Amino acid sequence: MPGKARASKTSFFCSSCGHESVRWFGRCPACGAWNTAAEAPVVAASGAGARAPSRSVRWAPAFGAAPRAPHPLAEVSTDSAPRWPSGITEFDRVLGGGLMPGSLVLVGGDPGIGKSTLLLQLAMAAGRASGGARRVLYVSGEESEEQVRMRAARIGVPPDSLLIFCDTDLDGILQAASAGESSGGAGEGSRASAAPAVVIVDSIQTMARADLEGGPGSVSQVRECALALLHFAKGTGATVFLVGHVTKDGAVAGPRVLEHMVDAVLYLEGERYQHYRVLRAAKNRFGSTNELGVFEMTERGLIEVPNPSAVFLTDSARREPGSAVVASFEGSRPLLVEVQALVSTSFYATPQRVTSGFDSRRLAVLLAVLERRAGLRLGRHDVFLTAAGGLTLDEPGTDLGVALAIASSFRGRPVLPGTIAAGEVSLSGELRRVPRLDARLREAEQVGFQRAGIPAVQSAEARGTSLEIVAITTLREAIEKLLAEKVESPAPAERRPAMA
Repeated sequence: MPGKARASKTSFFCSSCGHESVRWFGRCPACGAWNTAAEAPVVAASGAGARAPSRSVRWAPAFGAAPRAPHPLAEVSTDSAPRWPSGITEFDRVLGGGLMPGSLVLVGGDPGIGKSTLLLQLAMAAGRASGGARRVLYVSGEESEEQVRMRAARIGVPPDSLLIFCDTDLDGILQAASAGESSGGAGEGSRASAAPAVVIVDSIQTMARADLEGGPGSVSQVRECALALLHFAKGTGATVFLVGHVTKDGAVAGPRVLEHMVDAVLYLEGERYQHYRVLRAAKNRFGSTNELGVFEMTERGLIEVPNPSAVFLTDSARREPGSAVVASFEGSRPLLVEVQALVSTSFYATPQRVTSGFDSRRLAVLLAVLERRAGLRLGRHDVFLTAAGGLTLDEPGTDLGVALAIASSFRGRPVLPGTIAAGEVSLSGELRRVPRLDARLREAEQVGFQRAGIPAVQSAEARGTSLEIVAITTLREAIEKLLAEKVESPAPAERRPAMA
């Protein structure tokens, strides 16, 4: 009827894969996940039922040019969109070499881990790296301009090319970014008319569009706002960063389709009460997902750690039983990480297996191999394992070092001083090859190690290094060759009588 308000209804979205249904479902018919149905209001289209087009910038293949007829892929040139450095080397490493024009990057992490601080540093560094030629727009939907300025004062002096815009209306943000508007007024001159090369949105869960029902953070708002920002990035050639909140499971909050839209998904990890943070990529269309960047949280923000191997090592790894140094490989960077294990008699019917930074299922496999192939009776002992610095070890080449740490704690025999271990342990107890062994040995040699335990099948690859190479065939042989003599526990000191 004319003049009657449009009827609204609700739909249900799967927060895991984005599947939409008009009815509630317990199990998603698309991905099979349970209890992922999220209710979101939608507006029924009027008239012919066609949905109004988005008011965001249209996606054009040539960064603003009108789309034309299809043409051969071989004729597409990649020279028009080169990478450019952000000013933070560790950040560029994770991205694959620098900022890619027209890309949409999602940055997630636990509350208080330092996401906003890292991206504010990125905004300031990118403005300085270009010498003011490229403008950066920082959009905050959670903080006021004064709060952002106070945080920037602890980091350094913000460049003139860094603009601040505090709002949650996405349409107004896109309009201001497309027109190159700033809050500086007409005195900004020609600099105010330039569109920003980098746009940072903190956070995507606070953005909303007026033409959609539902509050900020709802499934429909997050999905449509991300899609509008994707069109803006591809249409203007700007690099857009989105800050995403995470759930208690560690995944980015909102529909899982958000991670499929973006070009890269970065996670800032680390214990909240530790100094070090690790930035790694879970998805990257322009680079490897195995790279990681290491930062140290200080009063002046996040500081890059150029030599992470020195950070993840302590002197206890060379003296105490239960400590071993593993030569891991993350992307193109070798890392030497200390692994600590504690084996003690269990007081429960089922022994405890507690890990931090290592896969618990892989630990169960290594314990079975140690008991079956190396003769260590661990069935009645609790095993606690941790990787120093809050780093996560998921490479098979760290198996030998983890097994040595457990055997060292169980027998009370420390690993030989100045020794690193690299090798994958098979179910038969034999050691398998590890990739890039030469780079691992070079890193150990630079740090100051003298000995390396490696698989015997790779002993020929270790020529040319000054390290003492210990060729190992089985795990039992590694325990006998790489563990020192047993350390006797010091006798308890006699208590002196108290003086009157």
